[in-house]
Amino acid sequence: MSAEIVRLSFFIGILCFCTVWEILAQRRTLTQSKSYRWLNNLGLVALNGLVLKFTLPILAIELAVTTSHAGVGLLNWLSLPMWLSVMATVVILDLAIYWQHRLFHRVPILWKLHRMHHSDQDIDVTTGARFHPIEIILSMLIKMVVVVVIGAPALGVLIFEIILNGSAMFNHSNARLPNMVDRILRRWVVTPDMHRVHHSTLRHECDSNFGFFLSIWDRWFKSYISQPKLGHHDMSIGIDKFRRASEQRIDKMLTQPFRES
Repeated sequence: MSAEIVRLSFFIGILCFCTVWEILAQRRTLTQSKSYRWLNNLGLVALNGLVLKFTLPILAIELAVTTSHAGVGLLNWLSLPMWLSVMATVVILDLAIYWQHRLFHRVPILWKLHRMHHSDQDIDVTTGARFHPIEIILSMLIKMVVVVVIGAPALGVLIFEIILNGSAMFNHSNARLPNMVDRILRRWVVTPDMHRVHHSTLRHECDSNFGFFLSIWDRWFKSYISQPKLGHHDMSIGIDKFRRASEQRIDKMLTQPFRES
């Protein structure tokens, strides 16, 4: 079975699981048409898959196979056991994505790309895969650089890609965890309540909780906010620039980085 089929199978499975979870334990009342948002968000996901396929001749997993065969990168030089190399790959790539995320909030031109993700006024499982195609390409290129430098094994990259996609859908889910479960889980991984703070319209809250999988980076690098100031039910989601319902249409999302209103 190819890596692409494995990734797609996990994507569909986690999407279905989180969808059912949102139905059974909805956290916030939706303010927008769910079917309209889903049609456009998932349409963007399909477009991003095509963009990657036709713009980059090789992706992170294929590059990892090449570097492993060539013996390039730190983990190949250290000759670590496979299980340890896989674990190291997942942790290092997750750290890289954390700093990439902070960079996209810090640099104005990158923020214009990334804010399309934040312009969703209701966050749910589909928001976790809603990114501008240019950001998707830049993110893939960053991952590929890290893969070469550390000599990541292909298995580790595949596992990380599955975890990254799965955790993004999980922590964007509009679903409720029992408070005790949330407190325990967020010591190690990003939970929906933890990440929801990051989608606040308040900029200091938006510039926090950058982690996608492991929550430890936000605590270690002082970017952690436990709860939104206005509470999860009263907080406002999105950004102020793009509040019209039409901005959730795929053509409008694609042009948001090049417009100011």
